[in-house]
Amino acid sequence: MAALVCSSGAAIGQSINDRQSQPLSFDAALARIDDASPGLSGEDHAVRASELIAGATRSLRRPVVSASASVIEYQKTLSVDLTGPKDNAANATTDFLSQLPGQFPVGLQQIVGQVTQRVGAALPTIFGAIPDTLQYQTRDTVFRPAVTAAMPLYTGGAIPAIQAGADAAVDVARARQAGGRDVSRVSLVRGYFGQQVAAQLTHSTRETLEGFDRHLADAKKLEQNGVIPHARVLQVQVARDAAERAYARAQLEEATAADALARLLNQPGGVNALTPLFVNSAPLPPVSVFIDGIDATPRARGADAARDIARAGVGLAKSRYRPQAFAFGSYNANRNNALPTEPDWVAGISLRYTLLSNFDRKKSLDAAREQERAAADAAAQARKDVANEIVRAWNLVETARRSFLLLDSNLAAARENLRVQRVSFFEGEAPSSALVDAEATLASTQTQRITAAYEYDLALAGLLATSHRVDDFTTYLARADRRLGNEK
Repeated sequence: MAALVCSSGAAIGQSINDRQSQPLSFDAALARIDDASPGLSGEDHAVRASELIAGATRSLRRPVVSASASVIEYQKTLSVDLTGPKDNAANATTDFLSQLPGQFPVGLQQIVGQVTQRVGAALPTIFGAIPDTLQYQTRDTVFRPAVTAAMPLYTGGAIPAIQAGADAAVDVARARQAGGRDVSRVSLVRGYFGQQVAAQLTHSTRETLEGFDRHLADAKKLEQNGVIPHARVLQVQVARDAAERAYARAQLEEATAADALARLLNQPGGVNALTPLFVNSAPLPPVSVFIDGIDATPRARGADAARDIARAGVGLAKSRYRPQAFAFGSYNANRNNALPTEPDWVAGISLRYTLLSNFDRKKSLDAAREQERAAADAAAQARKDVANEIVRAWNLVETARRSFLLLDSNLAAARENLRVQRVSFFEGEAPSSALVDAEATLASTQTQRITAAYEYDLALAGLLATSHRVDDFTTYLARADRRLGNEK
């Protein structure tokens, strides 16, 4: 089973090497992470979309001009009652005829009187021919092109509230973008130095296996010379096989870490991490330095922007209590073919105030104010949470740093103990179990040291990301005085 696992691990390691992995420093990987991350690209698009929407709200005070055209077919029937006008006309005519003879000389009055009598006798016939009701009906098709315009003069604060909410939405998108960028840097540190951890563990387990191979060879020689019994050789053999399994497992984990890093950086050919694990022996600046910049962190900025959106909602709710004024106008571009009741053009100002609404405006305003208070509390809580995370991350970095430095003396003691036990075993003075324990202690110490360095790097990235100082990671990397890849 051990041979099978070892051979499969070697095959995977060979397949990784066959891909001709590209050597890449951490700075070079950092330069590629933005282009290789679809998540960051999505955040960029979201920011751009919110900026465009905010820009669109800047023209809300401009007039809205629209053109319309319609074809109208209509029929109109008019009915006019002529009874009253006809009677008035008959009476007026009779009065006129009765007074007409008196307006002539005496010699002509008799003749004029006779004429007026004859005309008066004919009046009933003349007016009888006029109908009592006059009806008129027309049918036509009208083409009506028109240009209309409307411009808000006063909206009760609705437009400023909408614009403020759109601006706050931009701040939310930018905060998410910054947070996503920080998270991508932490993921890069995890993946990049995770590959280094896997490589270091593979190297350490290979050294352990080689050491046990030497111990087994020495044990067999001592058995042949009659110095130790065969049982001690079997003890070394068991330990050597366990070391072989650990080596095979480390190879598999290294192959997995290399594949994960290649996918993270979108490098199908594979990536060979060049920058080693590092630790700064000097302690970090005080935790207060990182907490002082808490207002610039993405979570605090996003919470503040959410509070601004809620505040804009309060302004929008208040606008429902206020009047609204609009200027409007319309122009008929086909006056010659217009309906009789349609004006050629119209312009005016409209003032509207809602006296009674079917939507409870008071409850709506109260709800908006509650949302504003909730957003303010969320912003305060976000700052507390970020401060707690900064303190926790700072403590993790300091713990990993101290653990790494303390393991230096442990590593030197483990190596010296192994050397002493090896000499004693070869001389037949120490049992094989002591030699196995010494080798296991050295392997465990090396693993703890590698783990402490990785915990330091990952906790440092987390601290800098939480405090929105992730760009300072390369500064700590450049001035690091302890690098595992350069040590023997």
